[in-house]
Amino acid sequence: MIRLRLITRIALFSALIYVLSWGTSYFPNLNFIFFIVFVAGFLWGVVPGMLVGLIGMGLWTAFNPYGMAVPPIMLAQMLGASAGGVVGAWLRCTDWQRWSSARRIVILVLSSIACTLLFYIPVNFVDAWVFQPFWPRFVAGMLWTVVSLGFNAVIFPLLFKVAVRLYVRENPSG
Repeated sequence: MIRLRLITRIALFSALIYVLSWGTSYFPNLNFIFFIVFVAGFLWGVVPGMLVGLIGMGLWTAFNPYGMAVPPIMLAQMLGASAGGVVGAWLRCTDWQRWSSARRIVILVLSSIACTLLFYIPVNFVDAWVFQPFWPRFVAGMLWTVVSLGFNAVIFPLLFKVAVRLYVRENPSG
């Protein structure tokens, strides 16, 4: 029964990535993918968190309204998105419940930076390598990354209370 519940949750979070990506598709680099994958890792651990990133980003990349990414970029996007599950699982293993509000906010902002850079550095690298010229394209991609960094630095601390509520529901014993 537990495995079926977890599989269902992974599917729901993956679908949530796809739906919310449609909703924010008119706002370049502003999306909730990173937070959703981070929360999945925080709630259920490394493997489920990574699966949410792989599946959710795979759906979004394959059925994107602007067209499907070329395979090397699609793979980089899926692997980069899955890294957020590792960051979320790391936070779960810390003593986060005892931290002060200020410390928690700082750690969440740093987590958002980690999730964003773990996605965009490989994606921008592969994009620049595939489409050339490498350095101008990589630098331009990294400049767009700043938009996501700012958005995620606000979203992670702002929405973390939702993750804590889900954590309490999923782990009633503590």
